Amino acid sequence: MSETSGSKIQVIDRAVQILEALARYSKPVKLKILSAETGLHPSTVHRILHSLSDNKFVEASGNGEYRLGQKLIQLTSGLHSEVDIRAVALPHMEALRDRTGETVNLTLREGDVVIYFEKATPNRMMHVNQLIGSRAPLHVTAVGKLMLGLGGDSSIDGYAKRTNLPAYTRNTLSDIDALKKVCHESVHRGYSLDDEEAEIGVGCIGVLIYDRNGKVAAGLSVSAPIERRKEEWIADLKATGERISEQLGFRS
Repeated sequence: MSETSGSKIQVIDRAVQILEALARYSKPVKLKILSAETGLHPSTVHRILHSLSDNKFVEASGNGEYRLGQKLIQLTSGLHSEVDIRAVALPHMEALRDRTGETVNLTLREGDVVIYFEKATPNRMMHVNQLIGSRAPLHVTAVGKLMLGLGGDSSIDGYAKRTNLPAYTRNTLSDIDALKKVCHESVHRGYSLDDEEAEIGVGCIGVLIYDRNGKVAAGLSVSAPIERRKEEWIADLKATGERISEQLGFRS
């Protein structure tokens, strides 16, 4: 193998390291943190980030911070099925929004976070508004806890070791045993809750959507001010998730 070929492969490996490091954070990250996370020299990280940014895989802010870009979201949304998940899910999401009067979100897992990549918002002044492309750690979201629970204890242990389970509110599950208990209970009953764990005053109910191979394709959730969240939405949300999964080719 020539030095040129070897160099190209090394650059790809380093770019993957940087993308994986970015995926572990829900907020934009400074270059020096990415350098420490990857063990790469800051100048190397900066050069690769510049190229990734030019290709829309990374977004750079004006204050020297970086986050995963929209192009990755677009590519990831097509991984799970030949069918456009957005196109399949959106009519069901809008119908669920109209029945509940609250925001309905579609999310994808990317590393240790979920990414919001579609939503149906109600026509009311006060509602939960998740920005398309925004990220949240798995352990503070309803669908994220289901994703962790499906992986078993080893998945949760690895996630906890990588992230240290940061607390976003007083209700965040930052104790690994408590997190395991909730994750396993959530998987068993087929839905999960976010009880003001990501943001005080906001509560969510989440389920998972599956593709034709039985793999998790996305997460579906209803987000509302905690005082408006209703348990009777659970059956409707689960049924909606099942209908979307069936259209993606899933057979239970």
